[in-house]
Amino acid sequence: MFKSGFVAVIGKPNVGKSTLINALVGEKVAITSPKPQTTRNKILGIKNGEDYQVVFVDTPGIYNGQSELGKYLKKSTESATNDVDAIVVLLDAGKVTKTDFDLIAKQEKSPVPVFVVINKIDISSYEKLYPTLAKLNEYRFVKKFVTLSALRKRNIDVLLDALLDVLPEGPEYFSRDQYTDKNIRFMAGEIIREKALLFLQEEIPHGIAVEINTFKELKNIIKINADIICESDRHKKIIIGSNGSMLKKIGSSSRGEIEKLCEKPVMLELFVKVRPDWKQNKSTLAELGYDIKQL
Repeated sequence: MFKSGFVAVIGKPNVGKSTLINALVGEKVAITSPKPQTTRNKILGIKNGEDYQVVFVDTPGIYNGQSELGKYLKKSTESATNDVDAIVVLLDAGKVTKTDFDLIAKQEKSPVPVFVVINKIDISSYEKLYPTLAKLNEYRFVKKFVTLSALRKRNIDVLLDALLDVLPEGPEYFSRDQYTDKNIRFMAGEIIREKALLFLQEEIPHGIAVEINTFKELKNIIKINADIICESDRHKKIIIGSNGSMLKKIGSSSRGEIEKLCEKPVMLELFVKVRPDWKQNKSTLAELGYDIKQL
C-alpha cells in the first residue's frame, strides 16, 4: 500500500517550521533565519519514501500585521490548512505562551488529525518543560505529542512515523526526484534574501524583498541579475555598505549556495533599489511573488 498526503506545519514566528521541514525532507526547501517572518510564501517540501510521499506545507508564522504584506502572510498561513491530511502545530520549547495554547485550541474542530510538536528540546530540560507538557495533556483531541530538535534532527523519525500512521492510501502527487514545488529561479531569490537577513542589521530585513530580473541557464553557467528592494535611502546605504562591501558579502555567499543548488557556476549581479511603499502596494507585491489573489 502506497501512502501519500499533505501536512500543514503552523506555529508562531521563529519556532523552527522551515528548519523542521528541511530536516524531514532531507534537502534545503525553505530558507531559515533567527528573525521573524523569514518565510513569506507557502512552500511545499516533498519527502519521498519507498512506499509513501509526504508533502509538507511550510507557512509564514502566525502574523497580525496590517500592511498589505501582513495581510498576505496571514492569508497564506490560513489557506495552508485547507485540503490537508494532517496538521502539525509547532512550539518552541523555551517560549511556549498563551498564543501557542490558543492556536492549538483553534484546531479542536479540525476534520484531520492534529499533532503538537515541541521543538528545540536540545536547549531546554524536562524540568522546564513539565508544566507545558501537563497543560498540553488537557487537549484531548490532539492525536500525538512529539518532542524533538529539528536543528539536531533528534526524534524526526518519531514524527514522520506518527504522520505516516494517519495518512491515507494515495497517489504520487509529485515525481520521485522532486523535493519542492518551487523552481530554481524562486530558490535563488530566497537564498539571496536569506543571506541579506543573515548579514544585515535588525531594523532592515523585514523591509526587504528580492526580485529576480533575469535568470538565464546556459550550458556551462547560470547568469542571474537581481534587485534587493528596500524602503529607504538609509537602508540602501547600509545594504550596499562601505565601498560596496556588504553587497559583495551578500552576493558572494548567495552565489556559493546557488552554485551548490544548480551544480554549475553562477554569475550573479546584485543591485539595490528603493521602493518606499512596496509592502503596501498590491501590484508591487504581486510582482514580487506575494499575490494574495493566488492564495
